[in-house]
Amino acid sequence: MKNNHSKNILQKATISRRRFIKTTATAAIAPFILPSYVRAAVTPPASRINLGFVGMGIQMRGHLQSLLANSETQVVAVCDVDTTRREDAQRKVNTFYSEANKTGYKGCAAYNDFRELVARQDIDAVVIATPDHWHALVALAAVNAGKDVYCEKPLTHTIGEAVALVAATRKCGRIFQTGSQQRSSSEFRVACELVRNSVIGSIQRVEVHIGGPARPDAFPAEPMEPGLDWDFWCGPGPLAPYNSKLSPRGADYKGYPAWRVTREFGGGGVCDWGAHHIDIAQWGLNEDGHGPVEVIAPEGWEDAKQGAQLVYAGGISLKHDNNGSGVSFYGRDGEVHVGRGQFNFILNGKIIHKFWDKNKDVETSCEREVTLTEREYLADAKVRLYKSKNHRADWLAAIKSRKPPICDVATGASTAISCHLVNCAYYYGARAKWNPEHHDFAKGGDQKWLTANYRGDWKI
Repeated sequence: MKNNHSKNILQKATISRRRFIKTTATAAIAPFILPSYVRAAVTPPASRINLGFVGMGIQMRGHLQSLLANSETQVVAVCDVDTTRREDAQRKVNTFYSEANKTGYKGCAAYNDFRELVARQDIDAVVIATPDHWHALVALAAVNAGKDVYCEKPLTHTIGEAVALVAATRKCGRIFQTGSQQRSSSEFRVACELVRNSVIGSIQRVEVHIGGPARPDAFPAEPMEPGLDWDFWCGPGPLAPYNSKLSPRGADYKGYPAWRVTREFGGGGVCDWGAHHIDIAQWGLNEDGHGPVEVIAPEGWEDAKQGAQLVYAGGISLKHDNNGSGVSFYGRDGEVHVGRGQFNFILNGKIIHKFWDKNKDVETSCEREVTLTEREYLADAKVRLYKSKNHRADWLAAIKSRKPPICDVATGASTAISCHLVNCAYYYGARAKWNPEHHDFAKGGDQKWLTANYRGDWKI
């Protein structure tokens, strides 16, 4: 496997962790002390992989459905602070196995507290799809308990959490997949291979088309409904007034909850979609595990929703734009634009292969245009990127092989850090030099921006 996931952040994770602790006075890697019996061996499971799921909201539905149907896995536990969602997920698991095995199955446990789930010695791996402010704490508990992890993007809620999570995962020898699943789609891989093989010439600039930054939570208080542990939902974040838009009730609610747009619990469109598109931009720029060297806030940053820039070594700029879709690479000789099910390859001002609008490009398909591009322009490519066709299957294969998956923890961490730096431009007007080796500001930034004020006993 090509080592495209383990540049400087892998080699320097432990050193960077010590430096980060010194500069921010954070506590230990683990957010709490786990019993000694919890620490599992670092060997892969012998047969079926026993899974526990934490955060049974809308994003987890697809994971649960897919992994339930996978013959390599066994779902043994679910966890959520919402009683309705927790019990509904438990019922779905038990019903699925009962019907599949023609027996009365009641083997799926349900927990309110994720610490009980990760303490189980029979659980091999944990899938995490909580709100962003919980990602790192649950993931740290899991890897410190000897579990392999699939964690939704953005990997962390702060820069410091990203550094801590890489260090803990390496120390514990765990397999960790970040849920930036665009890496497992061919249009993104081929776009990045065009860039990495200089088919469009030296890169001049990159644009990512994503939503704006998060804003402070301003949702009004609503009467508390029974069955939700709201204090635990807020957890390390502030104890905000309850509002159903932050945590919709019911097991089958539609749409994504609004915690994503709050600074307290999410990172806005910058972190939500940036964890996809900035991730692809860095894949194409060969910046996995590394990252930018500068962040530049736009004019009028206090009210701005776009315009922030990251600058990478060599002077390549990445600009945040919220008009359009996907990622755009601009080279000396051409352009590559890529989105989900969208692909546009331009060379010397001429469109070579394109599928962008299904209502207009009716005589072809994204798959066809991507395949033709790969066949015609990458047949003898010197740089070939990790090829995955299914993000969850890639994780399961990595658990068995003990080799890093396509979006390893260090990759997810470097992407999350870049997203947080973009938000620093909007939150604080950051115009600062960034040190990607030590994961701190070299000039112009405030080290306080690297962490958060955790509530109660929760710590990183």
